[in-house]
Amino acid sequence: MSQTLPNLFSPITLGELKIRNRVLSTGHMTGMVSAGVPTSAFGDYHEARAAGGCGLIITESAAVHTTSNAYNIQLTNPAVIDFLGDAASRVKRHGCAIFGQLGHGGRETHSGTDGSRPVAFGPSAIATERFHVMPREMSKAMIGDIAGAFGAAAEAYEKAGYQGLEIMASHGLLLAQFLNPDANLREDEYGGSRENRLRFVREVIASIRSAVGRRLVLGIRISADELNARGLETPEVLQICQDLDGDGSLDYFDVCGGSMSGLGGSVHVVPPMNYEPGYLAPMSARIRRAVSAAVFVAGRINDVRSAEAILAQGHADMCGMTRAQICDPDMAGKAEADQLDDIRACIGCNQACIGHMQEGFAISCIQRPETGREARFGTRQAAATPMKVLVAGGGPAGMKAAAVAAERGHQVILCEAGAELGGQVTLARQLPGRDEFGGLVTNLAAEMERHGVEVRLKAKLDRTTVEREQPGAVIIATGSAPHTPDHLLLDGGHVVHASKVLEGANVGTRVVIADWRCDWVGLGLAERLARDGCFVRLAVNGYMPGQSIQQYTRDRWIGELHKLGVEITPFARLVGGDDTATYFEHTTSGEPIVFEDVDTLVTATGTQTDLGLEHELADWAGEVWIAGDAVAPRTCEEAVLEGLKVGAALGGGELAPADQPLRQKGAL
Repeated sequence: MSQTLPNLFSPITLGELKIRNRVLSTGHMTGMVSAGVPTSAFGDYHEARAAGGCGLIITESAAVHTTSNAYNIQLTNPAVIDFLGDAASRVKRHGCAIFGQLGHGGRETHSGTDGSRPVAFGPSAIATERFHVMPREMSKAMIGDIAGAFGAAAEAYEKAGYQGLEIMASHGLLLAQFLNPDANLREDEYGGSRENRLRFVREVIASIRSAVGRRLVLGIRISADELNARGLETPEVLQICQDLDGDGSLDYFDVCGGSMSGLGGSVHVVPPMNYEPGYLAPMSARIRRAVSAAVFVAGRINDVRSAEAILAQGHADMCGMTRAQICDPDMAGKAEADQLDDIRACIGCNQACIGHMQEGFAISCIQRPETGREARFGTRQAAATPMKVLVAGGGPAGMKAAAVAAERGHQVILCEAGAELGGQVTLARQLPGRDEFGGLVTNLAAEMERHGVEVRLKAKLDRTTVEREQPGAVIIATGSAPHTPDHLLLDGGHVVHASKVLEGANVGTRVVIADWRCDWVGLGLAERLARDGCFVRLAVNGYMPGQSIQQYTRDRWIGELHKLGVEITPFARLVGGDDTATYFEHTTSGEPIVFEDVDTLVTATGTQTDLGLEHELADWAGEVWIAGDAVAPRTCEEAVLEGLKVGAALGGGELAPADQPLRQKGAL
């Protein structure tokens, strides 16, 4: 047992099942489901976390009925059982317990299998704000049918070898809709009083217990507060939990926050880095004091020390650390061995985990692109012929390439022209609420150190250095430089690139930000300057600020800008400016948009690739690989992924054609 984390690594018993520790991977969509059936990657992904020491894995919500969301695991398909069974056996052989989630979206059902919108059902015909759905009120016959479907789904999970079940009554989904007096306006025995609003949930629990008895552990996931207009609030949820606990049928309550029914509540489904780690623990503590069953809690618990404190203070019996294990599947094992400094910490960016899932792709992690690609990159292939490798650039691409190459046995020297590692991350972390983003650099630097990479700062790599060092390969990861379009019509005026603002450039008190990127740069600069006392107008060349970043990160930020009085103009293409005004045109109508009385035009217009070293080495005889913004300006996610691919491919590493990174002239 860990000497520093005794509570986190003590066992817990639920029903008749003993779980080895208090580390939980909560139910979350992986994007590893096709046509309602888990793919082979689903088993690879969950097995990696089980092998890494997790105590309990709850796999993603499965639709118990054909009227629920199309993208869930569809338990109504018999083929699903074999795939779930494979995942269950792979997880259990590592000593980890596995539960399955049972759910129904209710009025949050918004996607069909053919692109059309299905009919959504709810307790009442009350519209949902986020997906703009008006549901059809469920009949009593349908209520009974769906309650029975929960029992049938429980039998399917038992047949697949699962050890427990979790009912989804959280995040504004169907059961939560019945519990919410603002979403449930029924006048029959399923609406009105709390006793009536609980009736459907109790029928679901009874259906499951009738199907599987006490053979499987049974819990319920519930939002302690939906944190949304017209959502369930903590006092009501507390009483609901007490009532259900008094029935004696549940083994645990899994406490979370938020609701999918509105944009404000949705942010708390996967809270971004702007929220404090473990911020929902005080809510779970209230529920734990009120019930006799075990209580779990989730909500940006990204550090094992935070989890230990939550348990030690009695706020919960188990901690959901889902993104923490997406970022480092070996987190629990490292923590139990008191190797805390070796843990790669999640930074809550939401970019490749929930961001990928919402785009219809398998989840991953910008810091650890091996996640979701376990079969291709989960195991390092030792270099057949180790060689000296020079890496040009100490940003995310160069750092990851260096770490992976060194881990494979190559002698790696990383040369960074500047005085510190990190590249553009050093600027990004200066945006409000983004300091934690710097953890990406800290984690990659630790990887390099563990594998013996030599780092040379203030050492720009050029052709002369390459010829002197005589490496077998050079990796170009020199990044990109600030770019301002040369077609702008500028007649005087103060124009400053976004990167220079972060470096401390003076911008006066009235600023227009030309946000071509539509990412965190425009949002972050607007917040920073507004908090500094500037009057800020954010002109976005897109539908909205943050259009290209994950929705929960974006939506919270837009709310902050509204509170700060930032004026937002979408569909705005920058044309130019003069001493007192800036000029844009509407991107669809072409009509002019003019901002008067401007001190500074800030251009968030992206960066441009530095091709200098690539040209210098065009005729050099060794291997030359290129990664990150040196290929084309994108984000940290692509930089780290390409660093992984280059490090894995060096010296004849075997990769699938689709995974081959960019290699310069004379290769491949």
